Amino acid sequence: MAHVNDPATIRRLLTTPGRWAVVGLSNNPRRAAVGVSLFLQQHLGQEIIPVSLKGDDVHGATGYKTLAEIPGRIDVVDCFVNSTRVGDVVDQAIAVGARAVWLQLGVIDEAAAQRAVDAGLDVVMDTCPKIEAAALGL
Repeated sequence: MAHVNDPATIRRLLTTPGRWAVVGLSNNPRRAAVGVSLFLQQHLGQEIIPVSLKGDDVHGATGYKTLAEIPGRIDVVDCFVNSTRVGDVVDQAIAVGARAVWLQLGVIDEAAAQRAVDAGLDVVMDTCPKIEAAALGL
């Protein structure tokens, strides 16, 4: 069965202050993650935690190479990775006790989404927080 995003979950994730681990966020200005994470941080007041292969610091936030390296709780794991790689990120999110996973526009993995739901995580898939915030008038 195909995952359906819950509008109430989207609203709650975007309006409740939290710690967003942004997987795939580096200092490459051509990547969508740079602008979306800045929007999350500056417009929605979310704490962002960059996660990338190099562990780059971005937007004044300390970067990490893996979710497991991040100290403290993770509320949302925002996934800017290819659909073929996102299942591994979702499994890591489950393992570290994240509360939600957000799979960006075009990132779709029904099996991974179901594993996250089964583990008790909120799941948003195939959309962007910036688009959803605009639709909600945030």
